[in-house]
Amino acid sequence: MSKKLRAAVIGVGYLGRFHAQKYAALSDVELVGVVDADPQTAQRVAQELGVEAFTDYRQLLGAETRVDLVSVASTTETHHAVARDCLAAGVHVLAEKPITVTVAQADELIALADARHLVLQVGHLERFNPAWLAVKDRMQRPVFIEGHRMAPFKARGIDVSVVLDLMIHDLDLILPLVDSPVTDLRASGVSVLTDGVDIANARIEFANGCVANLTASRTSTASLRRLRVFQHHEYISVDFGDRRVVVSKKREGPIDELAPDQLPIDSETFQQPPGDALLTEIEAFVGAVKNGTPAVVSGREGRNALAVALDIDRMIAARHSSLS
Repeated sequence: MSKKLRAAVIGVGYLGRFHAQKYAALSDVELVGVVDADPQTAQRVAQELGVEAFTDYRQLLGAETRVDLVSVASTTETHHAVARDCLAAGVHVLAEKPITVTVAQADELIALADARHLVLQVGHLERFNPAWLAVKDRMQRPVFIEGHRMAPFKARGIDVSVVLDLMIHDLDLILPLVDSPVTDLRASGVSVLTDGVDIANARIEFANGCVANLTASRTSTASLRRLRVFQHHEYISVDFGDRRVVVSKKREGPIDELAPDQLPIDSETFQQPPGDALLTEIEAFVGAVKNGTPAVVSGREGRNALAVALDIDRMIAARHSSLS
């Protein structure tokens, strides 16, 4: 019987608590503790799962490191320092998105993980959505991408702009999908409920000719998480919320021979069963650690999504400055 990997979760607020629950449910992992700067939060989650509570993650590192891997689900501004210390101690890291506050911080973590031969994975959850998993391999050469990610307002997450909170999910999906350098970027956004950007739109052109138009809002009355990918003679619509995929293809034969009210496309709808994306994400992280395989969402991919998101935020800020 192989030895269980020892895990901990650093930051067990809303999302971190779920991370801890998933580790506790895995048969090949021992959740040894949870960490939170708020002693009451740490104690509450620790009691729920029957593990030890800590208020300082460095208690897990020390002279004899007590963990093999961690999830870093603390506030974004703490990601760099916490992940850096864990990697330096030889601990594999799953960092929630965005990976860090700056690109330079992300680059430092990537270099450290590479030098120590450690897994650095970033928590871009939509990569593990059942709808995306069902259709991602069908997307080969997109020419146009349209994304809408809308959510009702929640106080949680307002420490960052809507670009870093919501749009970054779609950036993470499309950048490896298009796999081409960004050549032009246009962005605009407005503040509605917070001091930051609450609604944003970005138009991204790539060197291979593909164009992506992304919209994100955290002031919507209803949730919508949809990405449409157009490629030659076909487009694919992925609804991440309903786990529904619609594939529409150009109908065979000349278009001018169709009846006047007949659309020149055939469509199929694929409804995916419910899945546990977070559990799948954590299982992938644990598998990468055990098998020495690359992370599904590498530190470098998380860094690339962050870089474009920050460019979008800077462009929005510059636009506001020019109008004031």
